[in-house]
Amino acid sequence: MTWIHDHILTVVLFIPLAGAILIMFLPKENKNGVRWAANLTAFLGFLVSVPLFFWFDSSVGEFQFVEKVEWIPSIGANYSLGLDGISLLLVLLTTILGFIAILSSWTSINERLKEYYVFLLLLQTGMLGVFMTLDFFLFYVFWEVMLVPMYFLIGIWGGARKLYAAIKFFLYTLVGSVLMLLGILALYFINRSQTGVATFDIVALQNLNIPVNLQLWIFFAFFVAFAIKVPMFPFHTWLPDAHVEAPTAGSVILAGVLLKMGTYGFVRFSLPMLPDASSHPMVVNLMITLSLIAIIYGGLVSLMQKDWKKLVAYSSVSHMGFITLGIFTLNPNGLSGGILQQINHGISTGALFLIVGIIYERRHTREISEFGGLSNVMPVYATMFLIVAMSSLGLPTLNGFIGEFVILQGAFEENWVWAALAVTGIILAAAYLLWLYQRTMFGPLDNPKNKNLKDLNFREMMTLVPLIILAFWIGLYPKPFFRILEQPVQKIMERVRPAYYAAHPDAFGAPARLNAAAQPSASLETEAAAVRSAEKRAGASR
Repeated sequence: MTWIHDHILTVVLFIPLAGAILIMFLPKENKNGVRWAANLTAFLGFLVSVPLFFWFDSSVGEFQFVEKVEWIPSIGANYSLGLDGISLLLVLLTTILGFIAILSSWTSINERLKEYYVFLLLLQTGMLGVFMTLDFFLFYVFWEVMLVPMYFLIGIWGGARKLYAAIKFFLYTLVGSVLMLLGILALYFINRSQTGVATFDIVALQNLNIPVNLQLWIFFAFFVAFAIKVPMFPFHTWLPDAHVEAPTAGSVILAGVLLKMGTYGFVRFSLPMLPDASSHPMVVNLMITLSLIAIIYGGLVSLMQKDWKKLVAYSSVSHMGFITLGIFTLNPNGLSGGILQQINHGISTGALFLIVGIIYERRHTREISEFGGLSNVMPVYATMFLIVAMSSLGLPTLNGFIGEFVILQGAFEENWVWAALAVTGIILAAAYLLWLYQRTMFGPLDNPKNKNLKDLNFREMMTLVPLIILAFWIGLYPKPFFRILEQPVQKIMERVRPAYYAAHPDAFGAPARLNAAAQPSASLETEAAAVRSAEKRAGASR
C-alpha cells in the first residue's frame, strides 16, 4: 500500500500506455477483445486515480505525491511528477473523460479498431503527463506526444474534410509549441546564468529574478502556444474544423481536456514564473479584451450555426473566454472561478458532444433542420440533453452557474464593465442552447426518418450519467473543490500580485463564500501602501 501511495502518479500515468501495448498484441480480428481491453484499461486508470482525491491534503501548499528520478543529468532534466490542487482536478477530469470517451466508441468505430484504441490510450498518457510533470523538459515531451495521436484520430477516423482539419490542427499546435520551446529555453539559460545550476525544475524556475522587459518577451512566447490551445480569439479557427471532423471520442477529449492545457499553461507557468509580465497593464488589458471578444463572438457565431456539432464547437470558444477572463482578473475569485470552470466546461461540453454523437450514430447527419420532435420517441435522451444544456448555459444548481458566478464576481471587483460585457455571453448561451433544444426536441415529428429512432441504451446512459452527477455535485456543493484550490490560488496570488492580500485581509477562501458581497478592488497604489503599513507594524512589534 505504501509503494502504491508513493508511486501512484506513475501508475496512473502509465496504465493507458500499458493497455495500448497490450492491445497491439491482440489479433485485429478479435474486435470485441480489443474493445474490452481498451475499456477495462481506461476504467482501471480511472479507478486508480480516484484515491488521489481522498489522499490529497488541501491544507498543504506544496506539491504532493512527488516522484523524482534523474533522467538526463547532463542537461538537468528529471523524471519529476507531482500534484497541487489545480493539477489534481485536471488529472481526475482526464481519467473520467478518457474512460467515457472510449466507452462511447463501442459501436461507432468498426474500422482499424486496434489502431484507434491504441491512439486514444496514448493520448490519455500524453494528457496526464502534461498535468503531472514538474520538469519543463518532460512537460514538453508530453505536450508533443499528445499532438500525434490526436492528429491521427482526426485524420483517419474523422469526417469528410478530416485531412484538412487534422493538418490545420497539427500546424497550429506545432507553431505554438516551437515558440513555447524558445520560452522554456530562455528560462533554462537565465536560471543557469543566475544560479550556475542547469535545471528544468518548474518549482525552481519560479524563483528567478527576470527584468520586466525580458519577462514580456517570454510571456508572449508562451502566450502564442497557450492561446492556440485554449483557443483564444483570433487563434480559434482550427477548433471548429477539428471538432466537426473528429470522431465523437476525439471531440469529447478535445473539448474536455486538450483545450484546458492552454489555460493550465497560463496558471501553471505564465502567472507564477512571469508575475511582472502577467500583471503588466498592457498584458492584462490585452487578455481581458481578447477574452471578452471570444465570449461575445463565440456566442453570436453559435447562434448562426446550422450544424449541431459546429454550434457546440463555437460555444467552446465563448466558454473558454470566461475561463481566461477569470484567470486574468488576477484576484482569488476570478482565478478560482476560472480554474473550476475548466472542470465545468469539460463536464458540460464533453456531455454535449456525446449527445451529438449519439444522434449522429443513428441518423448520420448533424443538420439541425433534419430534426424536430425527438422527445416523442427519445424521452430519456431529451431529458439528459436538457440537463446538460442547462448545465452549459449556467442554470443555478448546476456546475456552470458556480464557475460563471465566481468569475463574474472576480471581474466585477476589478472593473464592472468587464462583468457587464461578459454577462452577454450567458444571455447568448441561453439563446443558442434553448433554440437548439427547441428545434430538435420539440414540435411535430415531421421527418419520417426520425419516427423509429431508438432511445438511449444502457451503455449510452452510462456515458452521460457520471457527468450529470458531477454537474449536480459541483452545482449544489462546490465547497470541496474550492477548498482544494485555495492553497494553489493563494500561492499564485502571492507571486503575481503580492500586495493584494495586504489590502484584502479577508480574501482567503473568498470563492467558497458565494453569498458574500463583492468588494471593490483596491488600486495597486493602495495595495502597496497597505503592504508598507503592515511592514511598519511588524517592525514596531520587533
